[in-house]
Amino acid sequence: MSTSPDDIARLSEELARDPASLAFLELAEALRKRGDLEVAEKVAVRGLERHAHLATGHDVLARIYADAGTFEKAFDEWATVLRLHPGHPGALKGLGFVCFHQGRMAEAEGWLAQAATADPADSRNMGALAYVRQQLAETAAAAPAAASAATAEAPPHDARSLFHDILGAEQGMALLLDEHGLVLAGGHEVEGRDVGQEVGAQLGGVSEEAERAMRHLGLGGWTSIVFETAQATVAMAPGPEGSLMLVSAGKATPVGFVRRMLERSLQRASRFLGGAA
Repeated sequence: MSTSPDDIARLSEELARDPASLAFLELAEALRKRGDLEVAEKVAVRGLERHAHLATGHDVLARIYADAGTFEKAFDEWATVLRLHPGHPGALKGLGFVCFHQGRMAEAEGWLAQAATADPADSRNMGALAYVRQQLAETAAAAPAAASAATAEAPPHDARSLFHDILGAEQGMALLLDEHGLVLAGGHEVEGRDVGQEVGAQLGGVSEEAERAMRHLGLGGWTSIVFETAQATVAMAPGPEGSLMLVSAGKATPVGFVRRMLERSLQRASRFLGGAA
């Protein structure tokens, strides 16, 4: 359930009246979801100064750090949660996410497996665990034949499935569009129909609009945009040769994970367009 500006104002007033109030938990989380990460961090840190042994407070702060891409701090906070509340499913899953982002797949598998034991009903975590185990199995199978690192990361030849392994268990969308909104790679099916081209048609020229807006604001060139809807988190970034890279994942997927998907997709897109050229 989303938190309205009125709710945020009410929580802020409550916290101002009583700095020791636990309202800081709900306020910090609401600010995080709205994308106000700096303010959310300040609220969480101040709250933890008064409630240092509150596991839920450290969990909120860890998620704020993860969304901001400060993964070392997120790891430390989730480790603190486990010291205060052993077996905390959210902390176990968070530690797995950080390790996955940092490429520590074996450690990620260990944390996610513990999270699955703590909360076997969490289907999203089970999907993430299955994906990590698949990656580990593929790495182990490819190791004897991996004469060079370059071939291990070679993208699929089929442009439509170019980003399938990056999306993994997220069941999201990844599209590489040219400057006119035409789909160069990727796709997305809705009820058995590929709607990628329809999405691309709506996004044609968005890079130019973003660049124009940044010039007017004096903020320099744009590098990425991340926004949240009621059902998904969407990230876009300018790609090579005037292209646009778009990825999306379910609302429950951490923003940091979506950013990582975008980074990997951009790298794959660069190799794909280089090969096409």
